[in-house]
Amino acid sequence: MSFDKLAFVSRRDLVRTGVAVVALAAAALWLSFHFLEPAPPRRIVIASGVESGLYHRHAQRYREILARDGVTVDERMTDGAGDNLRLLLDPGSGVDAAFLQGGVARFPEADHLEMLASLYYEALWVFYRGDATFDTIHQLTGKRIAIGIDGSGTQVFVEPLLAANGLGRDNSVLLPLGGPDALAALRRGEIDAALFVGGAQSAVILSALRDPTVKLMNLRRADAYQRRFPYITKLTLPPGTIDFALGIPPTEVALIGTKAMLAARDDLHPALTNLLLDAAREIHGEQGYFEGAGEFPGIAHVDLPVSTDAVRHVRYGPNLLHRYLPFWAATFVERAVIIVLPLIILLVPLLNYLPVFFRWRVRSRIFRWYGELILLERDVASREEPLPVEQWLQDIDRIERGVAGIRTPASFASEAYTLREHVGLVRRAVLAKAGGQPAARG
Repeated sequence: MSFDKLAFVSRRDLVRTGVAVVALAAAALWLSFHFLEPAPPRRIVIASGVESGLYHRHAQRYREILARDGVTVDERMTDGAGDNLRLLLDPGSGVDAAFLQGGVARFPEADHLEMLASLYYEALWVFYRGDATFDTIHQLTGKRIAIGIDGSGTQVFVEPLLAANGLGRDNSVLLPLGGPDALAALRRGEIDAALFVGGAQSAVILSALRDPTVKLMNLRRADAYQRRFPYITKLTLPPGTIDFALGIPPTEVALIGTKAMLAARDDLHPALTNLLLDAAREIHGEQGYFEGAGEFPGIAHVDLPVSTDAVRHVRYGPNLLHRYLPFWAATFVERAVIIVLPLIILLVPLLNYLPVFFRWRVRSRIFRWYGELILLERDVASREEPLPVEQWLQDIDRIERGVAGIRTPASFASEAYTLREHVGLVRRAVLAKAGGQPAARG
């Protein structure tokens, strides 16, 4: 709307209208900010694992990749998935995301946690010593068994499996040993078996597989475990997978395992979810010993509910802004659109309506005097003696002064002139009614 169209509007009208527009705009902005996600933080904390484990190596990769988009990743090293779960359940821990594995988060209090993606398979590796060949976990009854350090995912994962096989602290020696310490104890003969849960690329597992003094259990009942435990998958390690030249393993080995997951609380910012998923695709998307190319990151349910933001990102990919703009630029534009769009929806119709409103304001001033003049005209036409000529003329003078003070644009000139003529007609009617002689004014 041009300024010349508003030239006829009084300063008071402009002020009132401006105040109304500003108030509406402020209300729209308040509503936008109230329902708008805050800007994503530039620093997050990921709980990983022990220094010798895969979780630590993966956390370093996530740090490198997210740094490209200006997000700093602080790694919180822990004793494993059990510790990570505890940190995620504690809102005051400062941990935003963590590596977990299926079978760890089985508690009702984990309702506010979500899986962002599954990352790769983590097998249960049962290594043992001796001349006998074991193919069931039950055969370890009475043995000295390393089940992972306290707080590790291994310990949480294997305890229900041992119980299902009738093993417990009452009939076996279950020791809180894990990682290189457990393998070293097995090699020295201080324990009879060591259980590890992890990827085949883990240094301690590769070392154990290449050690001729220890054996890897080929689980005869592997199929049964995935029927009893929904988070367990049967895995197969073909002969020669680890080393073709040395033939490791020498024969096909049946294993059971679960999936490593990247998990977070359900209030993690969606933009960070997208960044973590993009990093997960780069880190875990290739073929592995158990994984097919492109199989991970996955969004199939393991044992935590899957983030809806993660599902959307995996299925449909990044939106148009994130495809063509840097991360922070795309995030800024997204927030700006959410803020500006309500303003556009509100203000554009309002600005289009302003000319109609101002025309109504001008006409209302003219019509106001028309209303009084018509009532006066009817009174003059219908009144009998005695005639209040003096009062009539005072009313006409007042109306005439009011009409003269109306500021109108050229487009309303005809209506204003018509009103002035009408005032003159009523004045003449009053004078005619009084016999042409106005009454004396006191």
